[in-house]
Amino acid sequence: MPFFKSFKTCFLIVAFVCLTLNLAAQSFMMNPYGCKDAVLLNGRWNAIIDQYGRGEAKKFFQNRKPQKNTEFVEYSFDGGLRLDVPGDFNSQLPELKYYEGNVWYQRTFMAKKDTSRRQYLYFAGVSYEAAVWLNGKKVGRHEGGFTPFQFDVSDQLVDGENDLVILVNNNRRVDGIPAMQFDWWNYGGILRDVFFVDRPRVHVHDYKVQLKKGFEDVIAGYVQLEGASSPQPVELSVPELNIKQQLTTDAKGRASFEIAAKPQLWEPAAPRMYQVAFTVGSDAVSDEIGFRSIEVKGSDILLNGKPVFLKGINFHEEIPQRMGRAYSDADAAMILSEVKALGCNFIRTAHYPQNEHIVRVAEKMGLMIWEEIPLWQGIEFSNPVILKKAETMLREMIYRDKNRAGIIIWSIANETDPSEYRDKVLTGLVDMTRRLDGTRLVGAAFDNMTYHKDVSTFTLEDRLAEAVDVVGVNKYMGWYMPFPVEPEKIMWDVAVDKPLIMTEFGGEALYGQHGSKDVAHSWSEEYQEEIYRKNYVMFENIPNLRGTSPWVLFDFRSPYRCHQRNQEGWNRKGLVSDKGQRKKAWWVVKNFYEAR
Repeated sequence: MPFFKSFKTCFLIVAFVCLTLNLAAQSFMMNPYGCKDAVLLNGRWNAIIDQYGRGEAKKFFQNRKPQKNTEFVEYSFDGGLRLDVPGDFNSQLPELKYYEGNVWYQRTFMAKKDTSRRQYLYFAGVSYEAAVWLNGKKVGRHEGGFTPFQFDVSDQLVDGENDLVILVNNNRRVDGIPAMQFDWWNYGGILRDVFFVDRPRVHVHDYKVQLKKGFEDVIAGYVQLEGASSPQPVELSVPELNIKQQLTTDAKGRASFEIAAKPQLWEPAAPRMYQVAFTVGSDAVSDEIGFRSIEVKGSDILLNGKPVFLKGINFHEEIPQRMGRAYSDADAAMILSEVKALGCNFIRTAHYPQNEHIVRVAEKMGLMIWEEIPLWQGIEFSNPVILKKAETMLREMIYRDKNRAGIIIWSIANETDPSEYRDKVLTGLVDMTRRLDGTRLVGAAFDNMTYHKDVSTFTLEDRLAEAVDVVGVNKYMGWYMPFPVEPEKIMWDVAVDKPLIMTEFGGEALYGQHGSKDVAHSWSEEYQEEIYRKNYVMFENIPNLRGTSPWVLFDFRSPYRCHQRNQEGWNRKGLVSDKGQRKKAWWVVKNFYEAR
């Protein structure tokens, strides 16, 4: 292909993606959970399975019903399938277990049209793509299954009953994030909460409240109003700190602030949270916010100025006993109670931003968090479309969770192969992360270490490792790679001037299956237990080790896993089985953390 044609094609692709993203969902409001004018639309929704993708051509979004005796309509939302929202569709009907494709959702809700106010539909997460119609009119679309989006529906809303239709598609795509193959279940559906939000025309849209970087006695941030065309008075209050500050926005509705205060700092042993509220006119938003500092000094991670060792665990946003996505406070409590029982102070919400219930409950329980976007293997970094999508997902993740003290590390990728395109894209994302939020650390997880047999040493040469603050290492010694020598003889020379976290390690075992601790294909608890013991011996030779995060807390569903006897569509690396039973390795990890 001639250069001009190639360049022109790439330019048109990028231009199209930019246009699509810009015309998609609007910047979503901060924290609808703390807004008094937000109404949940959760519950049982009507649904149609559209396997052949004919719904748009047939105009399912109009939700037509026959008006004359001579008319008929070849679809109907009434009297058929009903699905729970929030919830994935794969776990709600046996026929949908492996389904990938279109599902239409429909429900009605009552509202009062008021031209003096602004009305929104807010979706906390829909996988993977969503197109939304209200009263037969398209209001927008969104791509990405793990971050919120919203639409202003003030013009489409009617007084009384409103008809809401959503087309959801979870097809895996070469240019999707994640891409075609990933080691977890491809759950589709309206996975998280849905809100109808009716607010004053001038209202609080966004805010940031955190410690000023480098200070423990200054609270800094901003508030951004929507609908303001002139300076507006905004009240910021933090009653427990005796703060009641009157702010005045600029003509664009923004006000920045710095306030002297001495909050008790958030930490795992005492996760202190403060009630923070913004009020403008009749609109008010409240939030629970903690204050802490996080930084790197040499190879140490400093929380509130003191070195901390991250005693972590990975888990998916999944309830294994239900074989479906987690979506509620109760689900968060179930997962995180097992995390705390293990003795953790740190979690890695692999491999995507998990729902706000999990993030907020974890924060209140004193858990530090590594949160990442789903750039997981197999990503076509040479495709210009990928960069725009990755930037959007990163921006949405940071925007949603910037006030969460529990989050200490933003991760931009997991197990990606170095290349010219990959290095350029990911180092660009590192820079972008620091521009968006300079108060947290930036990390990535690597699996491309090299073992040098002559000196029994692992090394890592990767431009991305040089760019991040914290290096995560995924290495399954004893599982995907046998120990080449005794564990105590293996040395590590990886990013020695930076903190290193063993972000993944472990092996598979079927709960209740017993066998030799020396035979990998026994799939026994004893072999998994021995893997952990040997890894902890090896970790003593990592001078800059500042945390561990075994893979994984619970067995989880994955089409990757095809061993008919021992996996049956499950990744069995869990310390806890899919039925909630603790394996022998659980106690090895527990004892390691108790000794730290």
